[in-house]
Amino acid sequence: MPLYLRTILSCLALTALVPLLGGCRDAAGPSPGSTLPVQVAPSTPAVRVRAVPVVQGLEHPWSVAWLPGGDLLITERPGRLRLVRSGVLEAQPIPGVPEVFAVGQGGLLDVAPHPDFASNRLLYLTYSAGSGTANHTRLARARFEGRTLSDLKVLYAVPQLKGGAQHFGSRLLWLPDTTLLMAIGDGGNPPIRLGGELIRNQAQNPASAFGKILRFNADGTPAADGPFAATPGALPGLWSLGHRNIQGLALDPLHLRVWASEHGARGGDELNRIEEGENYGWPKVTHSREYFGPAIAEATSAPGLRDPEVVWTPAIAPSGLTLYTGDRYPGWRGDLFAGGLVSRQVHRLVLDQQGAVRDQQTIPIGARVRDVRQGPDGFLYVLTDGAGDGALLRLEPLPEGTAPSNASP
Repeated sequence: MPLYLRTILSCLALTALVPLLGGCRDAAGPSPGSTLPVQVAPSTPAVRVRAVPVVQGLEHPWSVAWLPGGDLLITERPGRLRLVRSGVLEAQPIPGVPEVFAVGQGGLLDVAPHPDFASNRLLYLTYSAGSGTANHTRLARARFEGRTLSDLKVLYAVPQLKGGAQHFGSRLLWLPDTTLLMAIGDGGNPPIRLGGELIRNQAQNPASAFGKILRFNADGTPAADGPFAATPGALPGLWSLGHRNIQGLALDPLHLRVWASEHGARGGDELNRIEEGENYGWPKVTHSREYFGPAIAEATSAPGLRDPEVVWTPAIAPSGLTLYTGDRYPGWRGDLFAGGLVSRQVHRLVLDQQGAVRDQQTIPIGARVRDVRQGPDGFLYVLTDGAGDGALLRLEPLPEGTAPSNASP
Protein backbone atom coordinates (compact mmCIF):
# COMPACT_ATOMS: atom_id res chain seq x y z
CA MET A 1 0.00 0.00 0.00
CA PRO A 2 1.39 3.45 -0.89
CA LEU A 3 2.70 5.52 1.99
CA TYR A 4 0.25 8.34 1.31
CA LEU A 5 -2.72 5.98 1.79
CA ARG A 6 -1.26 4.57 4.99
CA THR A 7 -0.82 8.14 6.24
CA ILE A 8 -4.44 9.00 5.46
CA LEU A 9 -5.66 5.89 7.26
CA SER A 10 -3.48 6.72 10.24
CA CYS A 11 -5.05 10.16 10.50
CA LEU A 12 -8.55 8.69 10.34
CA ALA A 13 -7.73 6.12 13.00
CA LEU A 14 -7.94 8.30 16.09
CA THR A 15 -10.45 10.84 17.27
CA ALA A 16 -8.22 11.64 20.24
CA LEU A 17 -4.43 11.49 20.29
CA VAL A 18 -3.40 9.49 23.34
CA PRO A 19 0.37 9.17 23.90
CA LEU A 20 1.74 5.65 24.31
CA LEU A 21 3.82 6.57 27.34
CA GLY A 22 1.81 7.56 30.38
CA GLY A 23 -1.48 7.17 28.53
CA CYS A 24 -2.51 3.64 29.42
CA ARG A 25 -4.32 4.01 32.73
CA ASP A 26 -7.58 2.10 32.87
CA ALA A 27 -10.82 3.97 32.52
CA ALA A 28 -13.75 3.13 34.76
CA GLY A 29 -15.94 0.41 33.28
CA PRO A 30 -19.67 0.75 32.60
CA SER A 31 -21.96 0.83 35.60
CA PRO A 32 -24.12 -2.25 36.21
CA GLY A 33 -27.02 -2.46 33.79
CA SER A 34 -25.94 0.57 31.77
CA THR A 35 -25.47 0.81 28.03
CA LEU A 36 -22.99 2.97 26.19
CA PRO A 37 -24.47 4.23 22.90
CA VAL A 38 -21.77 5.05 20.38
CA GLN A 39 -21.68 6.42 16.84
CA VAL A 40 -19.46 4.98 14.15
CA ALA A 41 -17.75 7.74 12.18
CA PRO A 42 -19.54 8.49 8.87
CA SER A 43 -19.71 5.52 6.52
CA THR A 44 -22.05 4.11 3.90
CA PRO A 45 -24.26 2.70 5.21
CA ALA A 46 -24.07 4.23 8.69
CA VAL A 47 -24.61 1.85 11.61
CA ARG A 48 -25.16 3.10 15.14
CA VAL A 49 -24.36 0.68 17.91
CA ARG A 50 -24.40 0.59 21.69
CA ALA A 51 -22.13 -1.38 23.99
CA VAL A 52 -24.19 -3.54 26.35
CA PRO A 53 -22.39 -5.08 29.36
CA VAL A 54 -22.61 -8.88 29.42
CA VAL A 55 -20.01 -9.72 32.09
CA GLN A 56 -18.35 -7.31 34.54
CA GLY A 57 -15.86 -7.35 37.38
CA LEU A 58 -13.03 -9.09 35.49
CA GLU A 59 -9.36 -8.67 36.39
CA HIS A 60 -7.22 -7.98 33.33
CA PRO A 61 -9.14 -10.27 30.97
CA TRP A 62 -7.15 -11.19 27.87
CA SER A 63 -9.17 -13.50 25.63
CA VAL A 64 -12.69 -14.81 25.14
CA ALA A 65 -13.85 -17.97 23.35
CA TRP A 66 -17.24 -19.64 22.87
CA LEU A 67 -17.97 -23.30 23.42
CA PRO A 68 -20.65 -25.38 21.68
CA GLY A 69 -23.96 -24.75 23.40
CA GLY A 70 -23.27 -21.09 24.16
CA ASP A 71 -21.02 -21.20 27.24
CA LEU A 72 -17.95 -19.01 26.97
CA LEU A 73 -14.48 -18.91 28.46
CA ILE A 74 -12.52 -15.81 29.49
CA THR A 75 -8.87 -15.80 30.50
CA GLU A 76 -7.67 -13.40 33.19
CA ARG A 77 -3.99 -12.52 33.03
CA PRO A 78 -3.29 -13.24 36.74
CA GLY A 79 -3.86 -16.92 35.92
CA ARG A 80 -7.58 -17.60 36.05
CA LEU A 81 -9.83 -19.22 33.46
CA ARG A 82 -13.43 -18.08 33.94
CA LEU A 83 -16.62 -19.74 32.74
CA VAL A 84 -19.77 -17.87 31.73
CA ARG A 85 -22.74 -20.23 31.76
CA SER A 86 -26.24 -19.13 30.73
CA GLY A 87 -24.99 -15.56 30.68
CA VAL A 88 -23.71 -15.64 34.28
CA LEU A 89 -20.05 -15.49 35.32
CA GLU A 90 -19.39 -18.38 37.68
CA ALA A 91 -17.85 -17.23 40.95
CA GLN A 92 -15.04 -19.78 41.07
CA PRO A 93 -12.35 -20.00 38.37
CA ILE A 94 -11.91 -23.28 36.53
CA PRO A 95 -9.35 -25.47 38.37
CA GLY A 96 -6.36 -27.01 36.65
CA VAL A 97 -4.81 -23.95 34.98
CA PRO A 98 -0.98 -24.14 34.83
CA GLU A 99 1.13 -21.87 37.00
CA VAL A 100 1.84 -18.63 35.14
CA PHE A 101 4.37 -15.80 35.33
CA ALA A 102 1.86 -13.01 35.93
CA VAL A 103 4.08 -9.94 35.86
CA GLY A 104 3.93 -6.98 33.48
CA GLN A 105 2.50 -8.17 30.19
CA GLY A 106 2.82 -11.81 31.23
CA GLY A 107 0.29 -14.25 32.60
CA LEU A 108 -2.52 -16.43 31.26
CA LEU A 109 -3.14 -15.18 27.73
CA ASP A 110 -5.03 -16.79 24.85
CA VAL A 111 -7.58 -19.62 24.85
CA ALA A 112 -8.67 -21.50 21.73
CA PRO A 113 -10.99 -24.53 21.75
CA HIS A 114 -10.13 -27.22 19.22
CA PRO A 115 -12.36 -26.99 16.10
CA ASP A 116 -13.77 -30.40 17.09
CA PHE A 117 -14.19 -29.47 20.75
CA ALA A 118 -17.72 -30.89 20.83
CA SER A 119 -16.27 -34.38 20.39
CA ASN A 120 -12.75 -34.19 21.87
CA ARG A 121 -13.18 -31.48 24.62
CA LEU A 122 -9.68 -30.09 23.98
CA LEU A 123 -8.67 -26.54 24.93
CA TYR A 124 -5.44 -24.79 23.98
CA LEU A 125 -3.91 -22.12 26.22
CA THR A 126 -0.94 -19.79 25.91
CA TYR A 127 0.80 -18.27 28.90
CA SER A 128 4.10 -16.97 30.20
CA ALA A 129 6.08 -19.14 32.60
CA GLY A 130 9.26 -18.73 34.63
CA SER A 131 10.73 -15.84 36.61
CA GLY A 132 11.67 -12.22 36.10
CA THR A 133 15.12 -13.22 34.87
CA ALA A 134 14.23 -16.39 32.94
CA ASN A 135 10.82 -16.69 31.30
CA HIS A 136 9.19 -17.68 28.03
CA THR A 137 5.88 -18.26 26.26
CA ARG A 138 4.24 -21.69 26.37
CA LEU A 139 1.44 -23.47 24.56
CA ALA A 140 -0.51 -26.08 26.52
CA ARG A 141 -3.44 -28.38 25.83
CA ALA A 142 -5.98 -29.72 28.31
CA ARG A 143 -9.30 -31.47 28.38
CA PHE A 144 -12.33 -29.57 29.65
CA GLU A 145 -15.41 -31.60 30.50
CA GLY A 146 -17.34 -28.67 31.93
CA ARG A 147 -15.90 -28.09 35.42
CA THR A 148 -12.13 -28.58 35.52
CA LEU A 149 -9.08 -28.91 33.27
CA SER A 150 -7.49 -32.33 33.12
CA ASP A 151 -4.66 -34.06 31.24
CA LEU A 152 -2.76 -30.77 30.92
CA LYS A 153 0.24 -31.09 28.63
CA VAL A 154 2.77 -28.45 27.55
CA LEU A 155 2.94 -28.77 23.77
CA TYR A 156 5.52 -26.08 23.10
CA ALA A 157 7.81 -23.76 25.05
CA VAL A 158 9.98 -21.09 23.46
CA PRO A 159 13.44 -22.73 23.64
CA GLN A 160 15.33 -19.64 24.81
CA LEU A 161 14.64 -17.96 28.14
CA LYS A 162 14.58 -14.19 28.45
CA GLY A 163 14.44 -11.57 31.17
CA GLY A 164 11.82 -8.89 31.74
CA ALA A 165 8.06 -9.09 31.40
CA GLN A 166 7.34 -7.86 27.88
CA HIS A 167 6.33 -9.05 24.42
CA PHE A 168 5.03 -12.56 24.86
CA GLY A 169 2.76 -12.24 21.82
CA SER A 170 0.62 -15.32 22.22
CA ARG A 171 -2.42 -15.12 19.94
CA LEU A 172 -3.70 -18.41 18.54
CA LEU A 173 -5.55 -19.07 15.29
CA TRP A 174 -6.94 -22.30 13.85
CA LEU A 175 -6.59 -22.74 10.10
CA PRO A 176 -9.12 -24.67 7.97
CA ASP A 177 -6.78 -27.69 7.81
CA THR A 178 -6.88 -27.93 11.65
CA THR A 179 -3.35 -26.69 12.10
CA LEU A 180 -2.75 -24.00 14.69
CA LEU A 181 -0.90 -20.70 14.30
CA MET A 182 0.80 -19.20 17.36
CA ALA A 183 2.26 -15.70 17.44
CA ILE A 184 5.30 -15.09 19.66
CA GLY A 185 6.65 -11.65 20.56
CA ASP A 186 10.22 -10.45 20.03
CA GLY A 187 11.12 -10.65 23.73
CA GLY A 188 11.07 -7.02 24.81
CA ASN A 189 12.39 -3.49 24.45
CA PRO A 190 15.93 -2.26 24.97
CA PRO A 191 17.95 -2.78 27.07
CA ILE A 192 16.84 -6.46 27.12
CA ARG A 193 19.50 -8.51 25.36
CA LEU A 194 20.12 -12.07 24.29
CA GLY A 195 23.46 -13.41 23.12
CA GLY A 196 25.12 -10.02 23.39
CA GLU A 197 22.66 -8.08 21.20
CA LEU A 198 19.24 -6.53 21.60
CA ILE A 199 16.72 -9.32 21.89
CA ARG A 200 14.42 -7.74 19.31
CA ASN A 201 16.98 -8.64 16.61
CA GLN A 202 15.96 -12.26 17.14
CA ALA A 203 12.87 -11.49 15.04
CA GLN A 204 15.15 -11.76 11.98
CA ASN A 205 16.78 -15.01 13.12
CA PRO A 206 14.96 -17.99 11.54
CA ALA A 207 16.41 -20.29 14.20
CA SER A 208 14.74 -18.33 17.02
CA ALA A 209 11.07 -18.32 18.06
CA PHE A 210 11.14 -14.65 19.05
CA GLY A 211 9.17 -12.38 16.71
CA LYS A 212 7.60 -15.23 14.74
CA ILE A 213 4.41 -17.00 13.79
CA LEU A 214 4.71 -20.77 14.20
CA ARG A 215 2.37 -23.45 12.83
CA PHE A 216 1.59 -26.62 14.75
CA ASN A 217 -0.39 -29.76 14.25
CA ALA A 218 -3.15 -30.32 16.78
CA ASP A 219 -0.87 -32.59 18.84
CA GLY A 220 1.71 -29.82 19.20
CA THR A 221 4.22 -31.14 16.69
CA PRO A 222 5.54 -28.55 14.22
CA ALA A 223 3.81 -28.65 10.85
CA ALA A 224 6.28 -30.32 8.51
CA ASP A 225 5.16 -28.76 5.22
CA GLY A 226 6.01 -25.15 6.09
CA PRO A 227 7.72 -22.60 3.85
CA PHE A 228 11.05 -22.85 5.72
CA ALA A 229 11.19 -26.66 5.90
CA ALA A 230 14.18 -26.72 3.51
CA THR A 231 15.97 -23.75 5.12
CA PRO A 232 19.05 -24.96 7.06
CA GLY A 233 18.76 -24.13 10.76
CA ALA A 234 15.23 -22.72 10.51
CA LEU A 235 12.95 -23.37 13.46
CA PRO A 236 10.59 -26.29 12.81
CA GLY A 237 7.10 -25.02 12.07
CA LEU A 238 8.26 -21.48 11.19
CA TRP A 239 5.51 -19.75 9.19
CA SER A 240 6.52 -16.05 9.09
CA LEU A 241 9.11 -13.81 10.72
CA GLY A 242 9.99 -10.18 11.40
CA HIS A 243 7.21 -9.45 13.90
CA ARG A 244 7.45 -7.28 17.02
CA ASN A 245 4.48 -8.27 19.18
CA ILE A 246 1.34 -9.61 17.54
CA GLN A 247 -1.72 -9.28 19.75
CA GLY A 248 -4.42 -9.76 17.12
CA LEU A 249 -4.67 -12.71 14.73
CA ALA A 250 -7.70 -13.37 12.53
CA LEU A 251 -8.78 -15.59 9.64
CA ASP A 252 -10.89 -14.31 6.79
CA PRO A 253 -12.93 -17.45 6.06
CA LEU A 254 -14.52 -15.78 3.06
CA HIS A 255 -11.22 -15.44 1.17
CA LEU A 256 -8.87 -17.64 3.28
CA ARG A 257 -6.63 -14.75 4.28
CA VAL A 258 -4.79 -14.37 7.59
CA TRP A 259 -4.53 -10.96 9.23
CA ALA A 260 -2.45 -9.75 12.19
CA SER A 261 -2.31 -6.56 14.21
CA GLU A 262 0.86 -5.86 16.10
CA HIS A 263 2.35 -3.30 18.40
CA GLY A 264 5.03 -0.91 17.27
CA ALA A 265 7.14 0.98 19.79
CA ARG A 266 6.56 4.73 19.78
CA GLY A 267 4.06 4.80 16.93
CA GLY A 268 4.30 2.42 14.02
CA ASP A 269 1.59 -0.06 15.04
CA GLU A 270 0.76 -2.29 12.09
CA LEU A 271 -1.99 -4.22 10.38
CA ASN A 272 -0.41 -6.97 8.29
CA ARG A 273 -1.79 -9.43 5.77
CA ILE A 274 0.10 -12.57 6.70
CA GLU A 275 1.36 -14.96 4.06
CA GLU A 276 3.48 -17.98 4.82
CA GLY A 277 7.18 -17.62 4.19
CA GLU A 278 7.16 -13.83 4.32
CA ASN A 279 9.38 -11.49 6.35
CA TYR A 280 7.57 -8.50 7.86
CA GLY A 281 10.72 -6.53 8.54
CA TRP A 282 10.99 -5.88 12.27
CA PRO A 283 13.34 -4.36 13.35
CA LYS A 284 15.20 -3.86 10.03
CA VAL A 285 12.41 -1.66 8.67
CA THR A 286 9.73 0.03 10.76
CA HIS A 287 7.76 3.23 11.20
CA SER A 288 8.37 2.98 14.97
CA ARG A 289 10.70 5.19 16.94
CA GLU A 290 12.58 4.46 20.13
CA TYR A 291 10.72 5.49 23.25
CA PHE A 292 13.55 7.96 23.88
CA GLY A 293 13.16 9.58 20.46
CA PRO A 294 15.27 8.46 17.47
CA ALA A 295 14.16 6.23 14.60
CA ILE A 296 14.69 2.51 15.19
CA ALA A 297 15.54 1.72 11.56
CA GLU A 298 17.01 3.75 8.72
CA ALA A 299 14.18 2.76 6.38
CA THR A 300 10.46 2.03 6.56
CA SER A 301 10.48 -0.30 3.55
CA ALA A 302 12.98 -2.53 1.73
CA PRO A 303 13.00 -5.09 -1.10
CA GLY A 304 12.10 -8.59 0.05
CA LEU A 305 10.29 -7.36 3.18
CA ARG A 306 6.52 -7.05 3.39
CA ASP A 307 5.03 -3.63 3.99
CA PRO A 308 2.12 -3.26 6.42
CA GLU A 309 -1.36 -2.62 5.07
CA VAL A 310 -1.98 0.08 7.68
CA VAL A 311 0.37 1.99 9.99
CA TRP A 312 -1.04 3.66 13.09
CA THR A 313 0.94 6.66 14.33
CA PRO A 314 0.27 7.76 17.06
CA ALA A 315 -0.01 4.24 18.42
CA ILE A 316 -3.40 2.68 19.14
CA ALA A 317 -1.79 -0.37 20.86
CA PRO A 318 -3.78 -2.93 18.82
CA SER A 319 -5.05 -5.99 20.65
CA GLY A 320 -7.71 -8.37 19.46
CA LEU A 321 -8.74 -8.74 15.82
CA THR A 322 -11.65 -10.36 14.03
CA LEU A 323 -13.11 -10.43 10.54
CA TYR A 324 -16.87 -10.05 10.62
CA THR A 325 -18.95 -12.61 8.69
CA GLY A 326 -22.43 -12.03 10.13
CA ASP A 327 -25.43 -9.95 9.16
CA ARG A 328 -26.27 -8.06 12.37
CA TYR A 329 -24.71 -4.83 11.07
CA PRO A 330 -25.62 -3.75 7.53
CA GLY A 331 -22.56 -3.23 5.38
CA TRP A 332 -20.03 -4.65 7.86
CA ARG A 333 -19.70 -8.17 6.49
CA GLY A 334 -16.13 -8.82 5.35
CA ASP A 335 -14.60 -5.98 7.38
CA LEU A 336 -11.88 -6.25 10.03
CA PHE A 337 -12.37 -5.02 13.59
CA ALA A 338 -9.27 -4.25 15.68
CA GLY A 339 -9.22 -3.32 19.34
CA GLY A 340 -7.11 -0.48 20.67
CA LEU A 341 -5.71 -0.45 24.21
CA VAL A 342 -4.46 3.13 24.05
CA SER A 343 -7.07 4.49 21.64
CA ARG A 344 -9.85 2.89 23.74
CA GLN A 345 -11.73 2.22 20.54
CA VAL A 346 -12.64 -0.52 18.12
CA HIS A 347 -11.25 0.29 14.68
CA ARG A 348 -13.31 -0.85 11.70
CA LEU A 349 -11.15 -1.50 8.63
CA VAL A 350 -13.20 -1.61 5.44
CA LEU A 351 -11.80 -4.13 2.94
CA ASP A 352 -12.45 -4.55 -0.78
CA GLN A 353 -12.73 -7.94 -2.50
CA GLN A 354 -8.96 -8.05 -3.03
CA GLY A 355 -8.28 -7.50 0.67
CA ALA A 356 -7.06 -3.91 0.38
CA VAL A 357 -8.01 -1.50 3.17
CA ARG A 358 -10.20 1.22 1.64
CA ASP A 359 -11.48 3.08 4.69
CA GLN A 360 -11.32 3.12 8.45
CA GLN A 361 -13.76 4.25 11.13
CA THR A 362 -13.74 4.09 14.90
CA ILE A 363 -16.18 2.96 17.57
CA PRO A 364 -15.38 4.69 20.89
CA ILE A 365 -15.53 2.30 23.85
CA GLY A 366 -14.04 4.46 26.63
CA ALA A 367 -11.88 1.67 28.06
CA ARG A 368 -8.81 -0.30 27.00
CA VAL A 369 -9.94 -2.82 24.39
CA ARG A 370 -8.12 -6.13 24.85
CA ASP A 371 -10.05 -8.43 22.51
CA VAL A 372 -12.69 -8.28 19.78
CA ARG A 373 -14.59 -11.40 18.71
CA GLN A 374 -17.67 -12.37 16.76
CA GLY A 375 -20.07 -14.42 18.84
CA PRO A 376 -22.14 -17.35 17.58
CA ASP A 377 -25.18 -15.04 17.66
CA GLY A 378 -23.59 -12.80 15.01
CA PHE A 379 -22.89 -9.88 17.37
CA LEU A 380 -19.46 -8.38 17.94
CA TYR A 381 -18.14 -8.68 21.49
CA VAL A 382 -15.50 -6.46 23.08
CA LEU A 383 -13.33 -7.43 26.05
CA THR A 384 -12.04 -4.46 28.04
CA ASP A 385 -8.92 -4.57 30.18
CA GLY A 386 -9.14 -3.43 33.79
CA ALA A 387 -7.92 -4.20 37.31
CA GLY A 388 -11.22 -5.56 38.59
CA ASP A 389 -13.44 -3.53 36.26
CA GLY A 390 -12.76 -5.38 33.02
CA ALA A 391 -15.91 -6.25 31.10
CA LEU A 392 -17.31 -8.17 28.17
CA LEU A 393 -19.51 -5.90 26.06
CA ARG A 394 -21.88 -6.77 23.24
CA LEU A 395 -22.20 -4.26 20.39
CA GLU A 396 -25.88 -4.00 19.48
CA PRO A 397 -27.27 -1.95 16.57
CA LEU A 398 -29.46 0.93 17.66
CA PRO A 399 -32.90 1.25 16.09
CA GLU A 400 -32.98 3.70 13.20
CA GLY A 401 -33.55 7.23 14.44
CA THR A 402 -32.11 6.62 17.91
CA ALA A 403 -29.63 9.32 18.90
CA PRO A 404 -26.61 8.05 20.88
CA SER A 405 -25.83 10.22 23.89
CA ASN A 406 -22.06 10.04 23.40
CA ALA A 407 -21.80 10.03 19.63
CA SER A 408 -18.37 10.60 18.16
CA PRO A 409 -17.90 13.31 15.52
